[in-house]
Amino acid sequence: MNWYHFFAVVIILFMGGLMVGSISDETLTFDELAHIAAGFGYLKERDYRLNAEHPPLIKYLAAVGADLAVHPSFPTNTAPWQQETKNQWAQWDHGTIFLYQSGNDADAVVFWSRAPMILLTLFLGILIYCWTYRRFGGTVALLAIALYAFSPTVLAHGRYVTTDIGASLGFFIGITTFVSFLKKRTWPSFLAAGIAFGIAQLLKFSLVLLIPMYGILLVLWVGTHPDYKTARERIRMFFIYATHTIGIGIVGIAVVWSAYAHVTAGYPLERNLQDASALLDTYRFRSHAAVAEFLIRHKVTRPLGQYLTGALLANQRAAGGNTTYFLGAVSSSGSLAYFPLLYAVKEQVLLHVLSIAALIGFVFRVLKRNVSASLFTRVRMWIASHMELAAAFVVISVYWTISLASPLNIGLRHVLPTFPFIYIITAYGAQRFAAVDSWNNQRLGKIYAYLPRILSGIVISIAAGAALFMYPYYLSYYNAFGGGTKNGYRIAVDSNYDWGQDLKRLRAYMDAHNIQTIALDYFGGGSRDYYLPGRVDGWWSARGMPQGYFAISSTLREGALASWAEGLTPPKPEESYIWLRGKEPIGRAGTSLFIYKF
Repeated sequence: MNWYHFFAVVIILFMGGLMVGSISDETLTFDELAHIAAGFGYLKERDYRLNAEHPPLIKYLAAVGADLAVHPSFPTNTAPWQQETKNQWAQWDHGTIFLYQSGNDADAVVFWSRAPMILLTLFLGILIYCWTYRRFGGTVALLAIALYAFSPTVLAHGRYVTTDIGASLGFFIGITTFVSFLKKRTWPSFLAAGIAFGIAQLLKFSLVLLIPMYGILLVLWVGTHPDYKTARERIRMFFIYATHTIGIGIVGIAVVWSAYAHVTAGYPLERNLQDASALLDTYRFRSHAAVAEFLIRHKVTRPLGQYLTGALLANQRAAGGNTTYFLGAVSSSGSLAYFPLLYAVKEQVLLHVLSIAALIGFVFRVLKRNVSASLFTRVRMWIASHMELAAAFVVISVYWTISLASPLNIGLRHVLPTFPFIYIITAYGAQRFAAVDSWNNQRLGKIYAYLPRILSGIVISIAAGAALFMYPYYLSYYNAFGGGTKNGYRIAVDSNYDWGQDLKRLRAYMDAHNIQTIALDYFGGGSRDYYLPGRVDGWWSARGMPQGYFAISSTLREGALASWAEGLTPPKPEESYIWLRGKEPIGRAGTSLFIYKF
């Protein structure tokens, strides 16, 4: 029996148990309300009018899962469905009607919509393990899958109907199949890379970054391959590979066309044109919007026009940034410190310790290679013999560089696609660190041969224990550097801490403390009237101090009480919760809903 495979299965099953168990008391998060409704529109009506700014695959899979298990009623005679899509809140309004006002069992629909996401997350874990095992052995593979399986960020967002874990899968299959094509250049590897590229584009629009990544990998492959001796030969091979890469892109476009043709087949053409025109009305490059509208007008190219419309909407959002709370201030310009700091305080401390060890391991191995050669030559030799790891570095470097430069600070989840590659690199480097030759001496004796396995076992046990300790509050988890989960909201909220997941826990808190009614200012995808019928009064700052109990989402609380950056219009005094300043909450529902008594 292969014990590596056995323990990998145990880790994956444990991960699945943590994910399923932790969503039982969680309500719908903010983005899920729109995504689930949109997915049912694609599945039931083959109509793409909802949530055009994201590709269809994740939402479609979620709808398939819920439809097979629950068969909910999906209304189309509603105002949000019928009205012009330029109303950005239509998708959320329709989601509310669909889930909470159409006689459906909302909890069942939500659970079974999330089930395919959990399976997708587990599937990605299996891919990470198998791919790493074949290339770097069992010890590295087990460590990589443990870092993935017990990451609070993965455990949190791998459960939700959002595009983040899908993007992680897309980058992984896109990069690994392309590297395989570079090394083999066979028809099966060509088709696999093309299909993977197409699937990736259906998961999230940020997967278009695979194109420059492929370009960089082409240069690295041709520039470091030991069989290409002269500049002339390297140039010739570059153009051969580049031509084949264009072919991979064409196969991917065919996959995208097929999927969009299916989900737009029931979308009336006039309505499709009207929606695209309205959504792209403010797009800064009018020629690009005109191309999208032109493609939609023609039956054969219409699926690509719908894809392009979504890509332009995603680009417009990224360029415009978002207004967000970070370190006590609200800003729309973004911060270079945003993603690095959140990565430092929302991942396990153990990962950062291992990363330091991995860095030492990498440096030691690279510097040790052929010491008579220059550092440049040694690095080039290392890349040639470790193309998979070089590809991982490319993904991390490109994605993080663009994320740091972007004003779109939407949460640590935005850089989640790089995490599988970070875990693999960390696992490999840490294993190299534990196996450095200078440690092989008589004092260690036979233990030396087993040292990497022993250390990996200890690390995996600690990571698993930490994942159990933070259960079930994975979304709001902050490590000790961030003040712990209890205080993490002071750094960043929204999808880092409070996405609306604790509404059912508010009901449990009220029942446990014999609270009959409560005033509530809530941010999220849950329905106050559905979960607390007759017991909640929707509240906002301008209504003044309520009498009795009051609860507020930490995202709304921190945004109101924070300072506002220059150039932004701060909330009016009556909207800034002045009457909450200096008032201490008496408790919390879950981690994110602060409860007061007046």
